[in-house]
Amino acid sequence: MIVAGTAVAATALALVPAGAASASSHREAPLIADAPAYDNTDVYAFVSPESPDKVTFVANWFGLQEPNGGPTFYPWADDAYYNIKIDSDGDAVADTTYRYEFTTDDEAQQNTFLYANGPVESLDDENLLFKQYYTLTKIDAYGKETVVAEGQAAPSNTGPASVPDYDALIEDATEPVGKDGKTFVGQIEDPFFLDLRVFDLLYGGDLSEVGQDTLAGYNVNTTVLEVPIDEVALNGNGTDNPVIGVWSTTDRAANVTFGGGVEESSGDYVQVSRLGNPLVNEVVIQVGLKDAFNAIGPDVDATIPAVVERVTDPEVPKLVEAIYGIPAPATPRNDLVEIFLTGIAIDAPTLDGSAAPIAADLNSQILNADADPKTFVPSEMLRLNTAIKEPTTLAGEPTRASRLGVFGDDIQGFPNGRRLADDVVDIGLLALQGAALDPAVVSGPLAGGDEVDTNDAEFNDRFPYVVAASNLNVNDEANSQGDGTVAQGRDGAPATGGAAPSGSGGGGMFDFLGDLLPGVMTGAAGMVLIGAGATRHLRQK
Repeated sequence: MIVAGTAVAATALALVPAGAASASSHREAPLIADAPAYDNTDVYAFVSPESPDKVTFVANWFGLQEPNGGPTFYPWADDAYYNIKIDSDGDAVADTTYRYEFTTDDEAQQNTFLYANGPVESLDDENLLFKQYYTLTKIDAYGKETVVAEGQAAPSNTGPASVPDYDALIEDATEPVGKDGKTFVGQIEDPFFLDLRVFDLLYGGDLSEVGQDTLAGYNVNTTVLEVPIDEVALNGNGTDNPVIGVWSTTDRAANVTFGGGVEESSGDYVQVSRLGNPLVNEVVIQVGLKDAFNAIGPDVDATIPAVVERVTDPEVPKLVEAIYGIPAPATPRNDLVEIFLTGIAIDAPTLDGSAAPIAADLNSQILNADADPKTFVPSEMLRLNTAIKEPTTLAGEPTRASRLGVFGDDIQGFPNGRRLADDVVDIGLLALQGAALDPAVVSGPLAGGDEVDTNDAEFNDRFPYVVAASNLNVNDEANSQGDGTVAQGRDGAPATGGAAPSGSGGGGMFDFLGDLLPGVMTGAAGMVLIGAGATRHLRQK
């Protein structure tokens, strides 16, 4: 399913990464900024390293979680559908949807402000006072719903006294999905890495503000789902139809009322957040259209001229030209149309009837043997060719994984899906500046990108592949371990928390008060009893 035509075509594809936007979608639109629990942040889709016959989807919500954000921390919403959607035939309508729904049990908190009143060693530990449960439902193209998993979400990591080993909770929170799949739901260290100061006049107007991973040590809520490729492929055949399109959405009850300290939701569910390719809504779409973009489906994208124009004539290259004096590529940007709206293919349909500018086959659903070109709809989504089982060059030869994905001659990576370690900011910045049209851009003044090339914590090589939730902010030396290092997580990988020893920093006052008030947590509800003896203990400390 992968064809690299001529040497020129191969070079062109090697120079075309992720189009008009490449980063995380934290707080991307005015309305969703007021409701972070419903806000999609990033979507990843890749062939599973452990099982090449399976595909993994990582969908994150509720970004910029500072680890010490108690006492309520970062719950999933009970009045939301958290969806992962897959389009296999290219009509921009989901053929398979995986929907997570949550319920909350916080009865044990009625007599305490604490999230946990002792070390939490398992999900059913009585010391965990705030628990959330989910149901995972699979919905097919005809609307048939099948519950495929039920489980408990791993809690927020409130600190090393309350959560001495978050990796153990990850294992505990991993559940089977159907016959051959599995899922993990909970809090993780944000896998996205970049210098978010791009919003300060594109790194200070002189590239002086680069090199700091501003998401280091922050957490997100995640759903990680691994299922057989055939379950999401067109006609159930991943061999003949390996290309899928992926995006996530959040649906929320339309009516929310408050009274007497109680929130009540009612009415039909409506879409309030959407995410496919990274940072499309945040950087490509103008502020006046952001909320509307969050509410529509991909099948509507190409019918809105104002949306299409933001791809064919993107804003970022103009800003780069104004600030840094680097000429913006000529428009219309049909290369970006192909990357964002159609997928990369020699015969990819275009909006203006011209030939597809990238002469190679990679990740458009029209490459599926059973696809009908007549029903294909240009639309924004993350597209993945699951036939590419390992890092592979354009010539079809095995290669080492490159953080630059397709740009690094590794066509398994972004914009062919998105792996956790793909450096989508650097890829996208060069592409925006026309690297597909002018190879000299690669070695030009923006070649260094934001100088954040890897995540602050090493990803795992086994499911769920992500890193345990942080309980300390690695940008704050006061919250690191005594020797200045970051806590170690699964398999010895830096995990910015999880296995940090009790008393090593982080966590804050809501971290069980375990080091200061041993033995004062009593009662079935975990009520805090601070008497004269406890006060003397505090003073002695």
